[in-house]
Amino acid sequence: MQKTNNNLLNVIALLILGSAAGLLIGMLVGGAAAPSLLGDTGPFLRWAPPALKGLVDLSQGIAIGTLVFAAFALTQKTKAFSLAVGLAAVSSALWALAGSAYLLVTYMAVSGSAFSFGSTFADQFYIFLTQIDAGKFLSLNVLAAFTLSLLALFVRKYLGLVLAAGLGLASLIPVAFSGHASGSASHGLAVNSIGLHLVGICIWVGGLVALVFIYTSDKRVDLVERYSSLALFGFVLVGISGVSSAWIRIGTFQNLVSSGYGQIVLAKTLVLVILGYFGFRYRTSLIGKLKDGAASFWNLVTVEFLFFGLAIGLGSALGRTAAPLNDYPSGELTPAEILTGSKLPPAPNAFSWLFAYKFDLLWTLLCLALASFYLVGVYRLRKRGDAWFVGRTISWVLGVGLLFYITNGYFNVYEQYLFSDHMMAHMLLTMGVPLLLVPGAPVTLLARTVIKRNDDSRGVREWVLWAVHTKYAQFIAHPLVAGILFASSLVVFYFTPLFAWATKDHLGHQWMIVHFVITGYLFIQALIGIDPGPKRLDYPLRLMLLIATLTFHAFFGLALMSGDTLLLPEWFGAMGRTWGQLPLQDQQTGGAIAWGIGELPTAALTIIVAIAWSKSDQREAKRLDRASDRSGNKDLDDYNEMLRQRNKRN
Repeated sequence: MQKTNNNLLNVIALLILGSAAGLLIGMLVGGAAAPSLLGDTGPFLRWAPPALKGLVDLSQGIAIGTLVFAAFALTQKTKAFSLAVGLAAVSSALWALAGSAYLLVTYMAVSGSAFSFGSTFADQFYIFLTQIDAGKFLSLNVLAAFTLSLLALFVRKYLGLVLAAGLGLASLIPVAFSGHASGSASHGLAVNSIGLHLVGICIWVGGLVALVFIYTSDKRVDLVERYSSLALFGFVLVGISGVSSAWIRIGTFQNLVSSGYGQIVLAKTLVLVILGYFGFRYRTSLIGKLKDGAASFWNLVTVEFLFFGLAIGLGSALGRTAAPLNDYPSGELTPAEILTGSKLPPAPNAFSWLFAYKFDLLWTLLCLALASFYLVGVYRLRKRGDAWFVGRTISWVLGVGLLFYITNGYFNVYEQYLFSDHMMAHMLLTMGVPLLLVPGAPVTLLARTVIKRNDDSRGVREWVLWAVHTKYAQFIAHPLVAGILFASSLVVFYFTPLFAWATKDHLGHQWMIVHFVITGYLFIQALIGIDPGPKRLDYPLRLMLLIATLTFHAFFGLALMSGDTLLLPEWFGAMGRTWGQLPLQDQQTGGAIAWGIGELPTAALTIIVAIAWSKSDQREAKRLDRASDRSGNKDLDDYNEMLRQRNKRN
């Protein structure tokens, strides 16, 4: 036991040592350690912010990664579960304290103010926290840390664990919006890249700390195997998002090799490759050797923690280093640049529908994952000799492809400037994509291909099935509720501030996509779905529900077509377009799209429901015929006897 505790202390010490070494190297290479020529703030405010930022990143990663690891690998009401929750509570408290200190020194560095207990300093600091974006984002992160440190103390079951993990992951959103991401014309790509990078680091590093902490008392090989799966996921996220984030700020190979920023990126890349090699060792050789003893486990993670520390330290230094490329518009800005941060794209033409792309890393990776995991599941079924209708696979792949095109192709380029394109994207997201995804029956495929766990822990299969069968899911997936959500979303979204938020704010735009897809998916699942869910309506009621929503869409489209008031005039009316229809005419075209094009998926749904109704009647008739044959036509004889008795009484 003493040797195990010493091993744990050693790896933590190496993690801290590696972070300090990475910070020192990065600050020297990137030039952030040198006094600034434009009003230097002194050595303390040059070194304290990145050092505290490294401590924040480390403690934040441990807290979030531990919660995710516990949710994926551990069983509630066990000693390992309690240890993980305790580790999350302690690391969250450290994160809150370090975050508070980092918030203070960041304000001092930005404002050039010396610390004081006077009212002037306090008033200016309050303005920084409540009115300046950097201060608001950092204060939200700190508030989440304090809340999480208290919430973790009361976690005893999976529900509390899910809430805590969700809060931890949500706390990464304000961090993604701060720093270098706020000063880029590729704002959306930069924010998504940093957000995915942070998620990957937390799952990868925090999960390993949790594994080591638990492994001191519970040397189960299956825990290492489960962490290995999480680590692979985190490694892929960190690698892809890191390349994307760095390229936005570097741009050319010359900047990569000649600038301090690029050299730090190269150093981080080297560390990532080495850590990837450690992960490869985990999956190919270490897990098999653990059955013979734990020595190889400690030997590998000891070195791995040193490199993790280097990566965290280099990342902290990178945040203080000036990027060689700044693509944010400067000089005399056009209206489009003022509103969106980017230049107005050229007038769309026939080729634009095929070749106009503005990639969104988040949705690109999500679509790739949805297609890949589905195809792997189909392959597993066929490999063991089970059948899976090829039409389901084709429908799913087409749905994922359409989702990718909407979020990365023509619509992602032009929907900020043309209401009609925005409306067409909306209708495709809420009707076209779900109409293709629902017949794919992903939950059924998942349940049939992923191995069920036998230790009461929850993997992907267990969490998905749990989510599908919760009372909340059963409520919102009920056909009537799904229909109301589907129809009312049009009015609630377009005639409330939600439309402005989703148009002007990147986070709002991401929420809009998720909302449209989910409400459409729930509605279509209630009509033609195969996956498990609430009891579905009889076919006549399904058609009535479909006609009701069709009518609602028609009235909404007609209202936009005949309206003479521009939605968001400060946006669509002030964009400065010199091509295309006038803003009000374009909005009326959007109304025609909501009415006309939206009917095409509805017509397809009507046909599908009618065919399913017909097949259901045929199946019922065949079932009755088989039952009659088994009973020797007794049911028919009983019926004829009933008629004879009735005729006799008359």
